[in-house]
Amino acid sequence: MTEAAHVVIIGGGHNGLTAAAYLARAGRGVIVLERAGTVGGAAVSAAPFAGVEARLSRYSYLVSLLPARIREDLGLRLTLRRRRYASYTPLPGSDTGLLVDTGDRAATAASFAAVGAAEDARAYDRWLEDTAALAAAVWPTMQGPLPSEAAVRERVPDRVWHDLVARPIGATLRERFRSDLVAGMVATDGLIGTFAALDEPSLQQNLCLLYHVIGGGTGDWDVPVGGMGAVTGALADAARAAGARIVTGAEVTGLDPDGHVTAATAEGERAFAGEVVLANVAPAVLERLLGRPGGPLPEGAQIKANLLLTRLPRLRDPGVAPGAAFAGTFHVHEAASELDAAHAAASAGRLADPLPLETYCHSLTDGSILGPDLVAAGVQTLTVFGLQAPHRLGLDRAAAEAAVLASLDDVLAEPIEPLLLPDADGRPCIEVRTTADLEDSLGMPGGHIFHGPLTAPWLPDDAATATAAERWGVATADPRILLCGSGSRRGGAVSGLGGYAAARAVLEG
Repeated sequence: MTEAAHVVIIGGGHNGLTAAAYLARAGRGVIVLERAGTVGGAAVSAAPFAGVEARLSRYSYLVSLLPARIREDLGLRLTLRRRRYASYTPLPGSDTGLLVDTGDRAATAASFAAVGAAEDARAYDRWLEDTAALAAAVWPTMQGPLPSEAAVRERVPDRVWHDLVARPIGATLRERFRSDLVAGMVATDGLIGTFAALDEPSLQQNLCLLYHVIGGGTGDWDVPVGGMGAVTGALADAARAAGARIVTGAEVTGLDPDGHVTAATAEGERAFAGEVVLANVAPAVLERLLGRPGGPLPEGAQIKANLLLTRLPRLRDPGVAPGAAFAGTFHVHEAASELDAAHAAASAGRLADPLPLETYCHSLTDGSILGPDLVAAGVQTLTVFGLQAPHRLGLDRAAAEAAVLASLDDVLAEPIEPLLLPDADGRPCIEVRTTADLEDSLGMPGGHIFHGPLTAPWLPDDAATATAAERWGVATADPRILLCGSGSRRGGAVSGLGGYAAARAVLEG
C-alpha cells in the first residue's frame, strides 16, 4: 500500500524539520523519512563515552545563520548564548598570543601590540566594519525570494564588494594586515568545511567567509544551550505538534519524478507518494536516487573531534587565563601562511604537520551538557575542528586523532592527552570524526558538510525566475521535486534557510 501525503520530505535533518513544521502549520499533510533511528542529521547531541554523563554536539556545534524569525514563527524553545571572547590565537614559538575580547577594546588593542601587530588593531576594526556592512546588506535578503546580484551589489559599498566578494580574499588580507597571524585569524572564516587556498580563483573561500560573517546581521556565532541536539529537538517538536508525521529508520532507496518514493524499513520496503517531494539530501544523493548519473562528487575537508578534559590545559601565555582563551575560538596554527601551506600539503597528498585547527569549550558557556558530578569535578569539553583535511587523503581516525593532539600540544604549556577524562572502561574520552565518518553515518558525499560547493545568496542577473522554486533557489530539473537542504541556493550551516525556502516555494507554487 502506498502512503500518500501532500509533501514527502527525504531526510530529517534540521532543514527537513523546518520545512515540515512550516508546511504542517499551513495545513499540508507532511511525511518526513529519516534513515537514522533519530532525527537531526548533523545537528545532533550524543553521549559518546561509556558511563560518562556528557551529551556533546557530535558534528555541527555553533549557531549563527538560524534566523530569529524561524525561531519565533515555530515557537522554538531554544536558548542561544553569546560568547564574550571572540578568539585567542597563540603566536607560534612564543609565550604570548592574541586575545580578542569583545567586552574590552583597550585590552584587545594591547593584545595586538603584544604579538607585534599593533598597526593591525585598527585594520581589524575596519575589517569588522566592512563585514558588518556586508551583513547589513545581505542578511535582510535571506528570508525572501532570491535577489539579483545587481540588487545586492547596490546595497554593498564598492570597496567592500571588491575586497570581500569580487576578488580572492588572500589579496585583500595581504593588503590590509601586516601580521601573518592576524591575517590567518581572519581568514579561517573562509575555510571552515571548504578546501581552498586563500587565493583560490573559484572564490569558494569568499563565499564561505560571507556565510560566516552575515548571520543575524552581526556574524556572531552563538552557543546552543543543551547542545546542537536541542536545536533539532525543538524543530522536531514543532513539526510533530503541527501534525507532521516523522518516520525514522526509513532509508529512501528510490524516487521518480512523479513523486513516488520507496524506503527500506525494519518492516520491509514501504511506498510513499507526494504531490511534492522535498529532498533534504545532497544534490549528488538526489541524482542517485533518481537513477541518474551525477557529476563529480563533492569533497569535504575537515576533522571533527570532541574531548572531555579533567580541566582546561595551561597556556604558555601567563597573561591569559585558559577560561578566556577557550571560551571563544582558540586558533591553532592558523596563520595565513600556515593555512596555505596546509592546503599545498593536502593537494600533494599528505596531511599538514602541524595541522591547522580551532577549538572552543562549550561547557564554559553552557554547563548543562554535563552531568552534575562532572560539573562539580571541574570537567570541561573541547570541540575541535581541523582544516585543510580533504576526503582524498583517506584519513583513518587514528591518524586524525594523532594530528589533532600533536597540533594542540605544539601551542600549549602541557600535553593534552594526560588531561583526557577516562570513561567507565578506562579509555580516554576523545571522539574523532573524519569525512569518511560523515559520509557513512550521515550520507554526505565526500563528507562535505555543505552538501557541495557553496553558492552565492543571490541569482545571476539573467537567471530564470518563472517559478516559485526558482525564485527561492530550491528548483531541480523535476518540477515536483525541490531541494530543501544545504544543497539549495542559500544552504550551508545550521540555518533552517533551505527548509524555509522550500516551504515558501511549496506554499507559493
